[in-house]
Amino acid sequence: MSTILQIDEKTITDERTKCNSDLPWYFLKKLMMVNVKARNVKFTCESSCDAAAGGSVSDSDIDDLLDSLDTDNINPLDIITALFLCSDGFVRQELALKMSMCQFSVPLLLPNCDTKQCTLMLWAMRDIVKNCRPLSLSESKGFIEDRIVVSKLPMVSFVRLGECSLSKSEMLNKLLSNSQQYHDTFIHRNVENGDFPRRISNGLTELSWYLPCGNNNMDIFSEPVAVANLRGDIASFETQFSFLCQTSAAVFVFFDHLDSECKLLTNQHHKAQIFLVVDHQSQHFSTDALKKVANKLYLTKSHILLKTKQMNDADFVKKLREKVKNVVENSEIKMQIEQMADIAYELGIWVDEDCQECQTAKKHADAITSKIENILQYKGSQLPLQGEIWKELTCLEKEEFRLKKLGSENIEIYKSDLQKQKAKLREQQNSYDMSNAMTCFIRAISAPGTERCYFLKWMRMNLDNLSREKLSILREAYKNKNKNKNKSSENKEEIREIDRQLSNSSLGIEHFFREMGQIYEASVSLAETYLSRQQLQHLPKLCAELLLDGFPLELVDGDASNIPLRWVSDVLSQLNDLVTPKSKILVVTVLGVQSTGKSTLLNTMFGVQFAVSSGRCTRGAFMLLIKVNEDIKKELKCDFIIIIDTEGLKSPELAKLDNSYEHDNELATLVVGLSDITIINIAMENSTEMKDILQIVVHAFLRMKEVGKKPKCQFVHQNVADVSAPEKNLREREMLLQQLNEMTQAAAKMENKVQNKSFTDVMEYNPDTGNWYIPGLWNGVPPMAPVNAGYSEAVYELKKNIIKVLENCETSANDILAFTEWITSLWNAVKHENFIFSFRNSLVADAYMRLCTEFNKWEWEFKKEMYSWTKTAETKISNFGRVKSKVSDIGQFLTDLKSEACSELSKWEKTLLDNLAKYFKQTDGHVYLVEAYREDFANSAKSLRKEMESSVHNQLTVATDVRRGMTELDRIKVNHTKELQERVRALIEECRKNKVNMTDKKLDQEFDKMWNKMVKEQVLYKQEATDVMASVSYYLKRNLDRKGSLACELLSKKKLQDCGLTPFKYSVEGFLNNVKHKVSKFFFKDHVKALQNIAEDVIMDYKQFVKEKVESKNNYHDTFIQEILHRIDERLKNIQDVKKDIVFEVSLKQHICGAAAREFQKMHEDFIQMNDPYRCLNQNKGRFRVNFKDEFSERDQCQKKAAEFTESCLRPAVEHFVNCSLGPDIIGELKTRFQFSTRMFFQYSVLLDLLSKDNFEDYLTYIVSYERYVRKWILDEMLKLLSNESLSKFEDQHLRSSINSINDAIRKAQAQEGGNLQKLIEDIRQELGDKLVISEDALSPFMILNNVNHEQFAQLLTVFVKDMAEAVREQFKKTDIKKKVENLDVKPQNELFKKLIGCGKQCPFCKAPCEAGAKEHKEHFTSVHRPEGLGRFRWDGTEKLLIDICTSLVNSDCRFRNNATKGEWHPYKEYTKIFPDWRIASDKSLQDSDYWKYVLNRFNSKFAEEYNAKPADIPDTWEDITKQQAEESLKRSFNVK
Repeated sequence: MSTILQIDEKTITDERTKCNSDLPWYFLKKLMMVNVKARNVKFTCESSCDAAAGGSVSDSDIDDLLDSLDTDNINPLDIITALFLCSDGFVRQELALKMSMCQFSVPLLLPNCDTKQCTLMLWAMRDIVKNCRPLSLSESKGFIEDRIVVSKLPMVSFVRLGECSLSKSEMLNKLLSNSQQYHDTFIHRNVENGDFPRRISNGLTELSWYLPCGNNNMDIFSEPVAVANLRGDIASFETQFSFLCQTSAAVFVFFDHLDSECKLLTNQHHKAQIFLVVDHQSQHFSTDALKKVANKLYLTKSHILLKTKQMNDADFVKKLREKVKNVVENSEIKMQIEQMADIAYELGIWVDEDCQECQTAKKHADAITSKIENILQYKGSQLPLQGEIWKELTCLEKEEFRLKKLGSENIEIYKSDLQKQKAKLREQQNSYDMSNAMTCFIRAISAPGTERCYFLKWMRMNLDNLSREKLSILREAYKNKNKNKNKSSENKEEIREIDRQLSNSSLGIEHFFREMGQIYEASVSLAETYLSRQQLQHLPKLCAELLLDGFPLELVDGDASNIPLRWVSDVLSQLNDLVTPKSKILVVTVLGVQSTGKSTLLNTMFGVQFAVSSGRCTRGAFMLLIKVNEDIKKELKCDFIIIIDTEGLKSPELAKLDNSYEHDNELATLVVGLSDITIINIAMENSTEMKDILQIVVHAFLRMKEVGKKPKCQFVHQNVADVSAPEKNLREREMLLQQLNEMTQAAAKMENKVQNKSFTDVMEYNPDTGNWYIPGLWNGVPPMAPVNAGYSEAVYELKKNIIKVLENCETSANDILAFTEWITSLWNAVKHENFIFSFRNSLVADAYMRLCTEFNKWEWEFKKEMYSWTKTAETKISNFGRVKSKVSDIGQFLTDLKSEACSELSKWEKTLLDNLAKYFKQTDGHVYLVEAYREDFANSAKSLRKEMESSVHNQLTVATDVRRGMTELDRIKVNHTKELQERVRALIEECRKNKVNMTDKKLDQEFDKMWNKMVKEQVLYKQEATDVMASVSYYLKRNLDRKGSLACELLSKKKLQDCGLTPFKYSVEGFLNNVKHKVSKFFFKDHVKALQNIAEDVIMDYKQFVKEKVESKNNYHDTFIQEILHRIDERLKNIQDVKKDIVFEVSLKQHICGAAAREFQKMHEDFIQMNDPYRCLNQNKGRFRVNFKDEFSERDQCQKKAAEFTESCLRPAVEHFVNCSLGPDIIGELKTRFQFSTRMFFQYSVLLDLLSKDNFEDYLTYIVSYERYVRKWILDEMLKLLSNESLSKFEDQHLRSSINSINDAIRKAQAQEGGNLQKLIEDIRQELGDKLVISEDALSPFMILNNVNHEQFAQLLTVFVKDMAEAVREQFKKTDIKKKVENLDVKPQNELFKKLIGCGKQCPFCKAPCEAGAKEHKEHFTSVHRPEGLGRFRWDGTEKLLIDICTSLVNSDCRFRNNATKGEWHPYKEYTKIFPDWRIASDKSLQDSDYWKYVLNRFNSKFAEEYNAKPADIPDTWEDITKQQAEESLKRSFNVK
């Protein structure tokens, strides 16, 4: 069966049949869509016989035409026979059912030409259910509905003896059709292909029925009758003829020529009346023979029917009809098809039910269903778990999320009580022993495949029979009582009771699977060690196998309006294991009003069998799996299609309930959320209900848009037959769109998403392509009406369109596990009143995490490149004036560099935005789910560019200003060096002239004398120190000028010099403030302590900043204090929940600026001291002395100078270069580690580490001083992860890079013509100008008194550089990691902190930090919220720490007040009005907050003591949470696999 139902190329293309082997598949394709044209099968020859317009006919054309007449065509009856012979019992049953719907005759006796044996098709017809209204029920408008095989009907058979000029089958069609509604029930010689010779279908006995509708003007027969038709000559098929003679009320024998002996007719043991039908016009007709046979059979005149020359077909059919009518009305021979099996056995005819699997399955099914007498009592005793217990569990689950009955009770204690009640109900479920019925049921579905399928079929049929019988009795009782409904209150009560029974008397196979699900869910609530749990672990796999076999799975329990999530999840998990790994699925669902043909639409479209029988409307939602064939997998990009059929919206049963709209909304949201395409089924005759449906549907689509899902939709307008409907309904389509727009605005208002103004804002919809018009299902008046061919064709076109839409789907298909996650997250979200703000989905979280990870990579590439570019630019600035440059003015040089920086930044900004656009174009990774965050990340890219631009420009400005300041010092140093060189040369000349033997000691004395004289005679340059305190005061005043007159007044009260001398301590000043403080302490956090903690965090940040600037050993710059003040402002702006007065701000800024000014003053003075010309000159005195002595003694200085130049000039420059380059490398390496990869994983790692340490002080610091804690945590974790081995590859890389640059510079300098050592060194320095900064002070001794051969120097220098590289490498290996990190120019811990701390915003209620990945995000969110007591909140009056959690509070009717509400009470449900940029999603499950529940329970007393409060009242269920459960909840919350 699964082969026939699978989606393949043939099912969605209109390619004509090309050979005979295509014909059965063509027939099947049409039949599965109940197309009445299915039997019109004929393959199309390649050489078309169509005459060309206007051309002459050649001889070859005539030959081709004659050849085509001999084409080996097949009779449709042979195709049908072949299909039944080749099919298993389940396909045969489906074929018979679909043929019956088309009002085709179905096989009763199936011949097998190979074995000459025929089979009674009892099983094949078992699924056919027919209803009719006989004459006796026409007045009461009652009807009879039953399976055709158990209906006791008279059967009239039609057979042929010998040749017959009359078409028996055609006459039968006319017999069964009224004048307005002719239909070819039986294939005959005059239908398409009916005249081709039959090869295997002779001996086939077909069966059809006439069923009255209760209208005398239309009914041919007033009572139902079965009509059998034997194909072929009865002389060749005596067994079939004998069977018909014994089972029929009458047998009509058609013939032209009759043998007077005719033993075949006279020897039969007939129960049936025999009627002879003959064409009087036939040449072979013999009156004598007719008389003899009539006498032998004792036939009267009424049993002989002659078609005379004067009689046309209509008159003949009229007479035939009268004969049949007489038989039907008067015959007592009525037989069920089931009873015919006994006669079949007697005649040696096989029965298709006789196979072992079918009989065993029947026995098992009967064993269960035979014990059902009262359905309500049976469900209570045999299926107890799904009754009131399951409904109570459903109510408790929804109450956990909605908290409607909370009252004044504490939320967490209330939820804890609800959990205990749920646990008790599960215990109650587990207390039941498995019923006999369920034991038998589970044993039966555990049988091998075929037997299991037979069992489920038997069960379904048996249960349908029982329900049908029960419902029929109840309907009759309801009708009788309803006649007198106004007479008494007692009568009304009886009607209500019958109404209740009508709702509860449905019993289907889904109830057994539902019970199985509850048995399983109850078992998994037990510990894993329980034997009963272990014994039931196989149940999900059984159900998964059935799903794979094509049986539907109940997704939503229609009675309880709930999904057994654990059961459904585990079934789908097992299904995932059974199919190919990572199998993709697409989902098609249907929504619409009850009883508008949704299930029929899906059945017709996909050939499936969702329940559509009378009185058994779909309840809840069912899903069914259809395989996609290999030939179309690539186009559809999936392996399976899941079809979801739903109960009707606006159902009368639910309309009486207060929450019916809510129920419909839940269901619509679920199925729309699960689907890739949703069919909205609209019955055109009910416009009011259509409007209601649209409101529900639009609501669902709006919700999906907001959570990132983009399902497509198709509106199907049923019962629209006019071919001009699409054109005529243009106005209606426009009105529909207008209504959809109105509904969108209404839904948007309800969901607080008013930016959605029209339906097209919510989803892609085109009124011209999104609407389908489908005619009515029946062609005529049922029950004799066949399915309308127009209906089937229109549904087929819809199916092709749906497949095309799915093919063009931009988003990637989900796999089964992702689909399971959608079910869970959607259902958990719809349990809340506010769906959009309650929706949490691990797939969305996963997609968001992937986007963050990718964006972080691109962002870091950008930053790293700009770090590198800036470092090169700073090197150029440091070397400006010391190496040749195209620009002589440093100001112009700065302008050029800034312009170049802007170009680089623009290039990288574009790269970042291009990467983002490219990322969102891909179809994998559920990218569409995070489309809503696209703008955030684009804005973050732009923001990063601005931030980098400001940072780079500041760095370039500072470097330029420092270089400007050094220019005068460099000039003075050069002059000193020149003067020294002249004096030393003069001293050497003087010493040589004296011709005295100069020892080293005497040379030292002479040099010292000369040095002291020079220093005495020089005018020493003394750089004046800037008053940093005054500068800082100026910028502080400028900053506070904007804050108003009070700020300026407070600033003037205290000198900056007096600030920052002692630790900062904030206290409330003034009596009035003290009063306010006491009031606030009554309920809110300790205001003073909170501000003190904020101040300490800000001060820590400032200290870190100042420390880095001081360690750089650069000069002070005014941008430093500007940056500090900017940081303070940003930090204070981010604090929302604590009221910050101007006194606090001014005192904090004064404290920080005062302390910073002193640090910067010292830094500035140290810089002046370090660069003092006299100090620098004196520092190199020893080297000058050595040069003097070497020059005097005319020693070769080459080797010594090469070694000294390498060690004093090149090595410091190389080490500095490596230290500058290493920081970004370490950051890049650490960003690949899990804990530093994204903000959310960072939070997870920190919390997990806290859990493992189990230290109260750590938790306290984390909560109270979050930034302080994580800054230290990042450094500690970084030092743990780094090692000399891990850094060696980066160090070696930069070392090699710098050494290569030096060697290249030496080679290029050597290549220059002429020159000396000074020229060589200048050339080397010029070449290294972009990479290394060689100290001017270290270099100056080399520029004078060098008795060196520059070529030899260069050769030796290469050798020393190589040795230096090895020495530096060894030094790196020995240096401690901590020391290395301290020496880095770019501190990795700071960059990581900046990235991972994010926006710095914290939940306004519990202080949990925001985890949004993009820097510029519209909404803040966090994965794990905490009990409010951890954020210092306490109960009014009792002073006990609060245990309420934000995720619960926002769904409750509780209220809050704080500084943001100006002390006024405000509902938590409307928190977004106060904090519009925060999104507090509800927990996916009640276990998601287990982490912080565990922490508060563990350290309750300690937190209370620390916060000067009383310990919280911990709910019982919190005390049961283990450390392992806390860790598991953390994993779930952060979606860590």
